[in-house]
Amino acid sequence: MAIAFGIDIGGSGVKGAPVDLETGTFTGERLRIPTPEPSTPEAVAKVCATIIASFDLPPEIPVGLTFPAPIKHGVVPFIANLHKSWKGVNVPELMTAAIGRNVIAINDADAAGYAEATYGAAREKAGTVIVTTLGTGIGSAIIVDGKLVPNVELGHLEIDGHDAESRASDAAREREDLSWKQWAKRLTVYYSTVEMLFSPDLFVVGGGVSKYHQEFLPLIRVKTPMVPAALRNAAGIVGAARLAADGYK
Repeated sequence: MAIAFGIDIGGSGVKGAPVDLETGTFTGERLRIPTPEPSTPEAVAKVCATIIASFDLPPEIPVGLTFPAPIKHGVVPFIANLHKSWKGVNVPELMTAAIGRNVIAINDADAAGYAEATYGAAREKAGTVIVTTLGTGIGSAIIVDGKLVPNVELGHLEIDGHDAESRASDAAREREDLSWKQWAKRLTVYYSTVEMLFSPDLFVVGGGVSKYHQEFLPLIRVKTPMVPAALRNAAGIVGAARLAADGYK
């Protein structure tokens, strides 16, 4: 069995598990440790090292981790959900030194998108697939014929004078107490704009709210086929592990 290890770093928790690269499923129980406060690079790296040390892994096992910010050539250009001292940090270098293993780092939405394209709702789908995660903001990933186009922040498109995620995220739905129908109207505006710009072959809609997809997906009026994500909360770990195994840099 070919295995890689994935770590998903979030604002509230750091999660890790070994992944079967054939099936995209965990081969052991996922371990979660609360994100340290303050969430400095050194503190988070220590948590990641603790998670890996909790598993009996051969030294050659590839390790990938997700990060809640863009990662450009390994470096964090800006940060919103962790300590501000992450700005300018080379994440693979930091984590490789802390863990004692070679580590790759990837934006969290990119990892989730790659997992959906490899194992989930967009598996074996040719052409352009856009995966979005609806949550506090709107995360996005573009996969073209199975290849990831990294660091695409489509949640920050300006639509009708507003940052898109400020109006169409799941957080906006909850904050404004929108009905599913009201929210679907906003999502139609959002996805129609993305559709116009990219002419995708498929939209995959993820994030925690996707478990209620039957309430709002059928109400979104776009031409592009739209399906719910399949991997749910496992997508980040699975995508990071697979990208590490695929030699992502």
